[in-house]
Amino acid sequence: MEKIEVKNPGQYYVNNWIIYDALDGPAIDENKWSLRITGLVAKPAEYTYKELNRMNGIEYISDFNCVTKWSIKEAKFTGPSLRDLIMKSGPAPEAEWVMFVCADGYDTPVPFDDAVDEKSILALKIDDKPLGIKHGFPARPFIPSLYGWKSAKWITEIRLMEKYEDGYWEAYGYHERGKVEDQERFKGFAWKKIRRHSEIDK
Repeated sequence: MEKIEVKNPGQYYVNNWIIYDALDGPAIDENKWSLRITGLVAKPAEYTYKELNRMNGIEYISDFNCVTKWSIKEAKFTGPSLRDLIMKSGPAPEAEWVMFVCADGYDTPVPFDDAVDEKSILALKIDDKPLGIKHGFPARPFIPSLYGWKSAKWITEIRLMEKYEDGYWEAYGYHERGKVEDQERFKGFAWKKIRRHSEIDK
């Protein structure tokens, strides 16, 4: 099991998870729930909860960092590689952003490069237990280098896009990317053009 080291400037550790729901938490039936890969992809896909659980998963230990400055130290995350799920659908060269869309109406964008980072995961378990409903059951993306609001709970869709769009919190001034190491909490900086994924392996 890999341990992911993430620098956490401006954060402090707490012993217990602090649960936030931007919108009311939805009722999820795992037998009816599915995750769709849509947008700028050659092969749109849809996965059931059982299918995701049958996939070869990855697991690692990482801090979870909330933009409100609290962190959980060394939580264990388990689930399929988010990179693998996205790349299986054949993303288009012009796809530079990924929008996570959720069952409660919440959404949040992340740069394509962050979504397909080798450490990005679709978390089905935390600390060896299936996600509880308050933690986003059945699944939530987790990208250790980004703040927790990008780890969208109750995800139902991963949509690839060419241009940036605000999500729920971004519309209220939260940062477009949200990188922990750079303390990207709020907007108001000159955003650099993101490398297109066709350049990733060059």
